[in-house]
Amino acid sequence: MTTRDTTRRIGETLRDDLFGTAGSPALANPALGFDDLMAELVYANVWARPGLSRPDRMACTLAVLCAMQNLPQLRRHLAAALDLGLAPRAIVEILVQTGIYRGFAASETALEVALEVFAARGIALEAQPPRNDPLETLSERGRELQAALHGDRRNDGHASPDNPVTGAVYPLVVQYAYGEIWDRPGLDRRIRALCAVACFAALNHDILLGKFALSALNVGATRTEVIEAIVQSGPYGGFAFMLKALAIVSEAFRAG
Repeated sequence: MTTRDTTRRIGETLRDDLFGTAGSPALANPALGFDDLMAELVYANVWARPGLSRPDRMACTLAVLCAMQNLPQLRRHLAAALDLGLAPRAIVEILVQTGIYRGFAASETALEVALEVFAARGIALEAQPPRNDPLETLSERGRELQAALHGDRRNDGHASPDNPVTGAVYPLVVQYAYGEIWDRPGLDRRIRALCAVACFAALNHDILLGKFALSALNVGATRTEVIEAIVQSGPYGGFAFMLKALAIVSEAFRAG
């Protein structure tokens, strides 16, 4: 039988693996045993779960911390993400994509933190060729990406071109959210979908959570990975929202 002391030691070891033993590791404030509690609950019982790799868990965590605008924790996790092997460009793409769901002001603030962390590591982002595709190309590419991601559900609800309220602005979403941001190099569609699911769970967005949980399966994620992306959001976005999200996704999997 595993004791709490054993669980705590497992969590402390995992936390040290992620953040090192120097400085201020994430979720390790010594006040009244908070760090011990986090070692047990977050690291031994969330981060150590099977079904999703550590780099993928970190990607989802960065997305949620950006969405929550928890900048001190984002800074600590960015450094750990680099140590885990996440490419700087991939990190940038996670933060840019999160702007679709939380607002691009959140992306800009998170990117400022990321660039500071990169600079402290001596990391310089390589210049990328400008993306100057015409709007017609963005529209076509966006529709193609929608089809690959959402399949027959791509025009449901607010995405319907016949919706008299959303129809006036949704073409902008098709062009820029799908045709531009989701198509940017540096992050594959599977990881983008898992990050979206984690964000929707933390942001309590029921409709898009159910939609993207199924869509993630269309771009290479497994049901287990979708579930684990939601579980990973719990320590950073709230366990109450995590549990609600798991119930929504469970129903979506049954219905889908």
